[in-house]
Amino acid sequence: MSPVIPIRTQSAGCDDQPVLRERGQREVFCGLTGIIWLHRKIQDAFFLVVGSRTCAHLIQSAAGVMIFAEPRFATAIIDERDLAGLADANEELDRVVTRLLERRPDIRMLFLVGSCPSEVIKLDLSRAAQRLGARFSPNVRVLNYSGSGIETTFTQGEDACLASMVESMPVAQASAAPSLLVVGTLPDVVEDQFRRLFGEMGVGPVDFFPPRDSGGLAPIGPNTRILLAQPFLGETARLLEARGASRLAALFPFGEEGTTAWLKAAADAWGVSDERFEAAVGPSRERARRALARQREQLAGRSVFFFPDSQLELPLARFLSRELGMSLVEVGTPYLHRQHMAPELALLPQGTQLSEGQDVERQLDRCRTARPDIVVCGLGLANPLESEGMTTKWSIELVFTPVHGYEQAADLAELFSRPLLRRSKIAA
Repeated sequence: MSPVIPIRTQSAGCDDQPVLRERGQREVFCGLTGIIWLHRKIQDAFFLVVGSRTCAHLIQSAAGVMIFAEPRFATAIIDERDLAGLADANEELDRVVTRLLERRPDIRMLFLVGSCPSEVIKLDLSRAAQRLGARFSPNVRVLNYSGSGIETTFTQGEDACLASMVESMPVAQASAAPSLLVVGTLPDVVEDQFRRLFGEMGVGPVDFFPPRDSGGLAPIGPNTRILLAQPFLGETARLLEARGASRLAALFPFGEEGTTAWLKAAADAWGVSDERFEAAVGPSRERARRALARQREQLAGRSVFFFPDSQLELPLARFLSRELGMSLVEVGTPYLHRQHMAPELALLPQGTQLSEGQDVERQLDRCRTARPDIVVCGLGLANPLESEGMTTKWSIELVFTPVHGYEQAADLAELFSRPLLRRSKIAA
């Protein structure tokens, strides 16, 4: 069995690399998009968007819920009377929530999700959540967060949602044994895989945040170690650390290398021996390596350009460069959290062009000049670039698809090789 790859290497990475900071027109989804994966994760929660018909169409179209399904999200429509101040928006909201909870007694956690329209009319959803929470407690916990399109990027919707839940997490006793909290929404199948690996290493107890039901919120205290599974949870991590938890610095679990380093951070915190760690992760790690070798044949030497969209860009760039041999033309990200991204920056090729924020016209010019083999971008840019003969990958698909961990490493690589294969067949 080969040794564990360290997070840092002797070669210089991008720790001190100059970053091109751009502040101009942006092209991103709004934070309401996070409801699409969050409502599937927290089984007894409901997301009530206080917004316009446009908000409702966005969520319904993106989620693709079938007509006979019982979704766990809806939109309380703000219409012209609300915007004109002719109706009492709080009164209307109370009526809608009361009717919803009467119809759906299975709801145990209700999120009031703010939007651009609710912010325009200055509707105080924080006060509404307190008022409704007092009314429906203890059967239903009512929380609020903003999913407004004014946010930096669509994944901040999850960050805002999880941050709103931190205050509701129980306080761990000072004498409690060390515990691990994995932070970030993961598909159930991926969560089960990680739980099994932690168990085989002897790391635990382990909780996941968000939990599968609202009653499963883990206690937080000085003996809580947090391991971020998603790179866009800056505010959630800050609030957890303010509660006394400590964050384990690690690569993010994308690809074989990232997953190994991520698991090793927890193993080291629990004093797990290298022998036991290798015994636990070895078979899965080897399967991932073999599967990635096949994908490397398709992707090695190809160039990739990242537009800023999801905040997954740096970990994915590290994965594509180091494990699949791709060349990084530019790696753009909406926000660069240097503390959380330090291990990732250390492994990016020296000289990689990094950009933070966006001036979409300038970045489009750089992309057109470079003519990369594949462009990772939002839906709004993909079709225009495809019409210009470029190959694109929708960045939002990288959030919707199970891509974390060993068993999904080849699936993650295939998300990049598939568009190139499609382009080659079209050109043939």
